[in-house]
Amino acid sequence: MAMAMATATAHHRESGDGGIDGHLDSTGKYVRYTTEQVEALERVYAECPKPSSLRRQQLVRDCPILANIEPKQIKVWFQNRRCREKQRKEASRLQSLNSKLTAMNKLLMEENDRLQKQVSQLVCENGSMRQHLQTANAAAAPITDASCDTVATAPQHSLRDASSPAGLLSIAEEILAAFLSKATGTAIDWVQMPGMKPGPDSVGIFAVSQSCSGVAARACGLVSLEPMKIDEILKDRPSWFRDCRSVEVFTTFPTGNGGTIELVYTQVYAPTTLAPARDFWTLRYTKTLENGNLAVCERSLSGSGTGPNSASAAQFVRAEMLPSGYLIRPCDGGGSIIHIVDHLNLKPWSVPEVVRPLYESSKAVAQKMTIAAFRYVRQVAQETSGEVVYSLGRQPAVLRTFSQRLSRGFNEAVNGFNDDGWSLMNCDGAEDVSLAINSSKNVNTSYDPVNSLAFHAGVLCAKASMLIQNVPPIALIRFLREHRSEWADFNVDAYSAASLKTGSYVYPGMRPTRFTGSQIIMPLGHTIEQEELLEVVRLESHPLAQEDTFMSRDVHLLQMCTGIDENAVGACSELVFAPINEMFPDDAVLLPSGFRIIPLHSETGDSKHTWKNSNRTMDLTSNLEVGSSASQDAAAAAASTSNFRSVLTIAFQFSFGSNLQDDVAAMARQYVRSVVSAVQRVAVAISPSGLSLPSERRLSSACPEALTLARWICYSYRCHTGTELVLSDSVDGDSVLKHLWNHQDAILCCSLKSLPPVFMFANQAGLDMLETTLVALQDITLDKILGDSALKAFSADFSNLMHQGFAYIPAGICISTMGRHASFEQAIAWKVLAEDESTVHCLAFSFVNWSFL
Repeated sequence: MAMAMATATAHHRESGDGGIDGHLDSTGKYVRYTTEQVEALERVYAECPKPSSLRRQQLVRDCPILANIEPKQIKVWFQNRRCREKQRKEASRLQSLNSKLTAMNKLLMEENDRLQKQVSQLVCENGSMRQHLQTANAAAAPITDASCDTVATAPQHSLRDASSPAGLLSIAEEILAAFLSKATGTAIDWVQMPGMKPGPDSVGIFAVSQSCSGVAARACGLVSLEPMKIDEILKDRPSWFRDCRSVEVFTTFPTGNGGTIELVYTQVYAPTTLAPARDFWTLRYTKTLENGNLAVCERSLSGSGTGPNSASAAQFVRAEMLPSGYLIRPCDGGGSIIHIVDHLNLKPWSVPEVVRPLYESSKAVAQKMTIAAFRYVRQVAQETSGEVVYSLGRQPAVLRTFSQRLSRGFNEAVNGFNDDGWSLMNCDGAEDVSLAINSSKNVNTSYDPVNSLAFHAGVLCAKASMLIQNVPPIALIRFLREHRSEWADFNVDAYSAASLKTGSYVYPGMRPTRFTGSQIIMPLGHTIEQEELLEVVRLESHPLAQEDTFMSRDVHLLQMCTGIDENAVGACSELVFAPINEMFPDDAVLLPSGFRIIPLHSETGDSKHTWKNSNRTMDLTSNLEVGSSASQDAAAAAASTSNFRSVLTIAFQFSFGSNLQDDVAAMARQYVRSVVSAVQRVAVAISPSGLSLPSERRLSSACPEALTLARWICYSYRCHTGTELVLSDSVDGDSVLKHLWNHQDAILCCSLKSLPPVFMFANQAGLDMLETTLVALQDITLDKILGDSALKAFSADFSNLMHQGFAYIPAGICISTMGRHASFEQAIAWKVLAEDESTVHCLAFSFVNWSFL
């Protein structure tokens, strides 16, 4: 009896008036719920975990078995039931987190052991080196020669042994041992990948080689997939390695120890037009080890195996894959730990010196192959578990296919392989823009035979590569994505889109259209770490022809943006897009164009390389360094320290009809040249101020009329208000512009020549408030940045402004180009008078004490 009362008291203290298993009756006695009562309550909970008071009362009326329970007790039951559900989910989350931390702890302990072994090995090597240096210098030559002979004869030994299955198995076991020594041993001196710190919160451990032949990278981490599924994903190399053109398995046979040997031929796209593509002829060995781990290793074989098409292989440079692969270790709590190693010799001597750092960079291999493989496996794992949800009802696999098709189509355009039907047009090597034509490619029959256009004669590609300096690739790609009107011609976009529609094939300029400058970006999906974005872009337009007034002339683009993670050292940045129709079917025809920016990181130091222009390489910033020699020297020193050197590759594809090849070719060449010029202007706007001249100096040099405008702004302000806008001891134009540029308030000018007024100038604070640049400023109108209250106040005082020359606008809200709201205490608007003091040149605004909300 005492035990029962104690139990009831405990339950009463736990839940107040009852619990999940029982309740208090009218006499205060604890009574357990019957099985039927619990089932009735659970049914309601499944439909509505938090029922209202009326719903609970209805429940008591509908279920006689609950009639003896007070509504308050029913409410307590649902509260406790929700609490238990929350605790169950939290316990499951903590258990999953504990499993991950346990696996990561094991991985970090193994990494620590490996580093300790590496330290011991370095100590021994240091002692041996000291002894070696004490010997005669003549003894060093035979040792070096013997080492070189060993390296040179290793592939020949592989070729001799490859004539028999037993020889192949012997080679495979050697490859496996060498791979394991890199994946978990000390065969390579691994150093942590910059910007990626290992720890409990990290997704993996990433490292690159510090000093070894070729370039090498390693990744290891935990993924929630079984080993066989991971093996299937990683062997499908084109799915995660975007530069992989094809993988062909020529021979497959089992070994006596339960493994599998394959002879594989792989072709890899060149990332730029300045270098040839690569291919590999390798032996791949798959084996389950005695400890239950699955190992897949691969190494190049010497020989003449070139795939089924020798003419195709002639366009490639044979690269070497040193022992590489992946080790998959199943975990007790589910999932697997994977170790991925890529070790390559990309034959950097076969490329121009300007891009040689790309082929000598382990960081580039890590981003393009090793880390990309690991991230792709994690992406598939999260999609399989249902953690990733995309918009517009698209399945993750469909969106991945779109990204892969965009990337592959762009790579095909950049490389222009003969076996794909591409051939150069009138190329004498002196053109800055090269043209290639593919008459055998019908873009409308591969995926959509119903909408195939019979009059398509083929596809034309205009492409160019250039060296850019002092411009961060991420900043440039972001600008190109967010401010398309600064470099793109809407009529060209409309031409490309029209080729997808039956019966609407037109030539640019035949149907004039005015682009409104407005683009709407609609996200489709992104990878889990936001390193790749897939989106639909709608370009809004207004037809100028009267008969097209009721016809939609908007252009839709499927767009992929990659490499915008600031911590991804060595990653290339891409903006690839293709016109699509409004319906956007899963089998939509894609003809990709776009930009690729590849950072050049030399592993041996930049002093080794010279950066010279060629006929196909244009320095975007060579004409941007202006001012005194001291300023130029300082800017050059800053630039060399920051090492912002990249190769930008541009490729645009156009389909064309019969008898229009020459016209489209001329248009394509001119268009790419105009894009290059636009990129040059953009480079001025986004080049970091620490790497070149101050912004106001660049502005005054690039736009001399800015000095005159600055004087007019300050003079008009003094005439209208009787006070000085800037305090300057000098009347020199440079001094006035400098003080105006660095003014703490946001100062903007807009032209009255168009309605609504369009901005034409802003100081640094104004650009910060609008979150834009000088280049993109001309696309912004006054009505887009003023909030409703500020716009009404300005409209009410406009006549007063034009009459007396200035007006005060009360506190209000401005809206930046990124949609953020900025408040200001007061705004002053005044007329800017020209030199004759009678002509109104523009309107100026000063937003006082503004700040983002």
